Amino acid sequence: MARGVAARAGAALRDPLVRQNLVLFFGGLIAGIGGFVYHAIAGRILGPEVYGQVAFLIAVYAVGTGPALIIIAVLARYTAMLAARGDPGVRSLTARTVRLVAIPCLAFILLTALFGRAIAVYAHVGSTIPILVLGFSIALIWQVAIPRGILQGLQRFTSLSLNLSLELVIRTSAVLLLLRAGYAVSGAMTAVFAGLAFVFGLGLLSLRDDFRGMAHRVRLRVMAGFSLTASAGIIGILVLYNLDVILAKHYLSDHDAGIYGGLNKIGTILYFLTLSVSQVLFPRVVEAVAKEQNPGRILLASAGILTALGACALLVFGAVPGVVVGVLFGPSFSDAVPLVFAVGVIGLALALDNLLVQFFMAVHDRVFVPILALGVFAEAGLIVLFHARVGQVVVDVLVALVGLLLLLGARCYVLLPKLRAESVVEPEPATL
Repeated sequence: MARGVAARAGAALRDPLVRQNLVLFFGGLIAGIGGFVYHAIAGRILGPEVYGQVAFLIAVYAVGTGPALIIIAVLARYTAMLAARGDPGVRSLTARTVRLVAIPCLAFILLTALFGRAIAVYAHVGSTIPILVLGFSIALIWQVAIPRGILQGLQRFTSLSLNLSLELVIRTSAVLLLLRAGYAVSGAMTAVFAGLAFVFGLGLLSLRDDFRGMAHRVRLRVMAGFSLTASAGIIGILVLYNLDVILAKHYLSDHDAGIYGGLNKIGTILYFLTLSVSQVLFPRVVEAVAKEQNPGRILLASAGILTALGACALLVFGAVPGVVVGVLFGPSFSDAVPLVFAVGVIGLALALDNLLVQFFMAVHDRVFVPILALGVFAEAGLIVLFHARVGQVVVDVLVALVGLLLLLGARCYVLLPKLRAESVVEPEPATL
């Protein structure tokens, strides 16, 4: 029996999908641990009231990463199609995209400087310095997205895994030093910028071999159509797991907003723990479409892997919620303990929602867009209507995300039997 189990495990490890998931899983696990240690350090040193400011700013930062995730998805899809054709264009693609993205980066920094004071007043942040650092960080993550998208499209998951994990290692190390030095909210945001600056250089270094030789000019215009679909999917998911924190900060007391901010981070453990599954799924589905293969099997296998990982985390959340809260945030967040399992379910539902959205994006199915929009409006509407206490906001989000999962699942059930390669092929990328 033991030999049979070992044989099955060995066969599973030889599966490219499993191996790629493992590589990104461990990178994502380190990044996830780093991210939550970052919040744990901030929560413990600053306390619930001041930590609420950090949670708000990080939520805004996460929403600001929407364009970065769009860039990653667009470049990953385009690079995967180039790779499937054996078409060298990485050097040109990187250089032209860096120059193009630099324009909105500079514009965003200017807007942040102009409206920093108004944002600080709205969020009850005592200084504009954290707002300015936030603006620079959001602009920089748009540049970091360029090498990450290309690495994902080339299926270089080891380099991508290292890039993702080291960002959070640097961020967590920096936040401890800066908060101990007394820089409070400004220090917490500076740590975010430090991690991004490091991995931007690392990402370009990872692609150095592709920069050698003759540069083949690529046409960026062929990516425009998919950019709209990617924008809808990625921004929708980002809003789903950050809008609740922003609304909670507005409607709840400072203490309760801090508690909910901590719960949100605990719930998204499952999302980030399983994010590697959708990262592997996306370029593999694109590759399957480009080679006229059926990507449905990849989706089903990925959903199984994600659910298994999420179930393990839920067992921990259900068995020792007090330990989870205590380790991450300390005794001052004890009010969060009864709601840990519920936010774990929220995290799993969000992860499955994201997996289906990534699949729809990869096959360029646009029907999911109004379904996702409905989920976003449902979450916002429920929180606006029902926000008397922390538990009520948790129920609002849970209802919205589970309902969205059912609707996306129904769309997938209808789409899969009809899906054919020729029905989803985009105009092929070309070089000049």
